[in-house]
Amino acid sequence: MKLASWRAGDRSTFGIVGDDGALFDVARRTGTRVGDLRSCLLPEAQADLERIASGPSDGHLVDVTLLPPIATGAKILCVGVNYPERNAEYKDGSDLPKYPSLFVRFPSSFVGHGAALVRPPESTHLDYEGEIVLVVGKRGRRISETDAPSHIFGLTLMNEGSIRDWIRHGKFNVTQGKNFERSGAIGPWIVPVTPATPLAALDLTTHVNGEERQRGNTATLMFPFARIISYVSTFTTLEPGDLIATGTPPGAGGRFDPPKWLVPGDVVEVACPAIGTLRNGVIDEPL
Repeated sequence: MKLASWRAGDRSTFGIVGDDGALFDVARRTGTRVGDLRSCLLPEAQADLERIASGPSDGHLVDVTLLPPIATGAKILCVGVNYPERNAEYKDGSDLPKYPSLFVRFPSSFVGHGAALVRPPESTHLDYEGEIVLVVGKRGRRISETDAPSHIFGLTLMNEGSIRDWIRHGKFNVTQGKNFERSGAIGPWIVPVTPATPLAALDLTTHVNGEERQRGNTATLMFPFARIISYVSTFTTLEPGDLIATGTPPGAGGRFDPPKWLVPGDVVEVACPAIGTLRNGVIDEPL
């Protein structure tokens, strides 16, 4: 069972995506009982989801536009430099970090699967970063690493698009370069984790125009998922639907010589076999 948000005509809704691409509109079939996709993450919604998924479908993926799975109302936290190979790309001779590097992104900085990433007129340095994203399913504060897995509802993917030169405008922050409107993508859907999900051994790749640029595996993370959840929940309460991007492998465009910035017409694919593929083109921002 995969959970997604989509737009059909002028109506935005959410629900279940079947293995064959069939859509099951949870909003239509439950009314206000399951009010948004975040509500689908709660234990009390599972009986409704199973009943709906076993019934008739309400459409197909090919006929709708996918949106970011959780577009509003959630925190979006991002971990920077979490793969050791990525840390080595900085070539600054620094020791491995003791704590995760964190920043936040705004919902408006993302589009869904199939939509175009937007290169702003202020910069040509639009870069890609493929990432696996944790979707929080249970509220918690000061969560222990032992209990952390029970707070993960599922996984999705992110192209954590960045405007590299704007990241360097400030001395200590990256906020402006990470939050240009529609510069990144999330999706295509949320895949619930199961006891069989290999959280500690997930493969992740990023391709640009069919060329592999990034490859990583969560087995190498400097801060594994449980450590991230425990650390983040020390200072903020995690709520169902909160998203935590867990870092990108080496090979972002800015690390090539010369850099390989994204340009209009490029197609970026972020993929993890346990989740799927997040695919987006690139356009210049219409003015």
